[in-house]
Amino acid sequence: MGRPRVRPAETVAAAPGGQGHIQRRVTVLFTCIGRRVSLLRSFQKAAQKVRLHASFCGTDTNPSSPALQLCDQAFLVAPTTHPQYIDQLLHLVREYGVTLLVPTVDLDLSLLARHKPQFEKLGCRVLVSDPDVVDTCQDKRRTFGFLTQNGFGTPATMSVRQALAADRRGELTWPCFLKRWDGYASRDNAVVHDRRELYFYARRIPNALCQEFIEGTEYTCDAYIDFHRKVRCIVPRRRLETRAGEVSKGQIVKNPEIMGQAKRVVELLDAGPGVITLQLFLAKDGRIRFTEINPRFGGGAPLSIRAGADFPKWILQELTGKPPRIGFDQFTDGLLMLRYDAEVWLRECDLKGTKVDV
Repeated sequence: MGRPRVRPAETVAAAPGGQGHIQRRVTVLFTCIGRRVSLLRSFQKAAQKVRLHASFCGTDTNPSSPALQLCDQAFLVAPTTHPQYIDQLLHLVREYGVTLLVPTVDLDLSLLARHKPQFEKLGCRVLVSDPDVVDTCQDKRRTFGFLTQNGFGTPATMSVRQALAADRRGELTWPCFLKRWDGYASRDNAVVHDRRELYFYARRIPNALCQEFIEGTEYTCDAYIDFHRKVRCIVPRRRLETRAGEVSKGQIVKNPEIMGQAKRVVELLDAGPGVITLQLFLAKDGRIRFTEINPRFGGGAPLSIRAGADFPKWILQELTGKPPRIGFDQFTDGLLMLRYDAEVWLRECDLKGTKVDV
């Protein structure tokens, strides 16, 4: 752990072929990196494009994380619920001169948002929205309130008790959608078709809320918000197939109405900086109905990146003081992503993972 710290503003001679270009040196730390191999690779390629001397590090609780094994430095940390989790990340920032911290899942977003000033004092930018924004996104009850108060279409949302009362009055339309108000990655989601099923699943799903069931085409929008909190690009992706809550097949659809409404959602929310995702349905009646907002990179972001919305490149350019040129709709329409499993091969003795002690 004795590697000397690299200050964010330090520059190094970038001398491939003796050209004498000047590059900035940055260290990027991904938290809970897990299976985010495509996202890691996208950042590595972006660093090459902008001629940046970059080191990419990752944290996880388990050394068998595939993306962790592909990082330049791999660190084993406590679970996000552990009291020392933030202290461990701050230790890594100090010890390794981390200049950018990128969360990849929901688990530590609230923690990182609340402790962001501590990271910034060490010269590390954290790609996370403000605490109130994160709370609004992660509490589905607050998400519903925000969307309705600002005039956006969204499924009617109520508690289980309210749904049962509405059914008694003959005001509830079946089926309904049941999910946790604090859930993520489609955990504990269920479609219920009658009162009996509602009772059954409500006893098994913690913190359950009931939503109107929407029929239509499901989309995810990737929104890029620059370091000045300006929305620069919106990329809608049609979800063709999902697996464990993450898109496995998707297609870019350049729909101006979806893009315009999604941009307004993000602006009113005042999210960012970085990439956040919005989930919505284009209902059979043609109306747009927003369902969730996730203030982080989505699992399908590599599709948007491949289509030309090069979020990692833009982030690294901004990080090094070079404002990127971004066209709001300058990405390839109709591009398909068909995912498959791939492998990381190594011997057990070659497993990376330095335990972080503070």
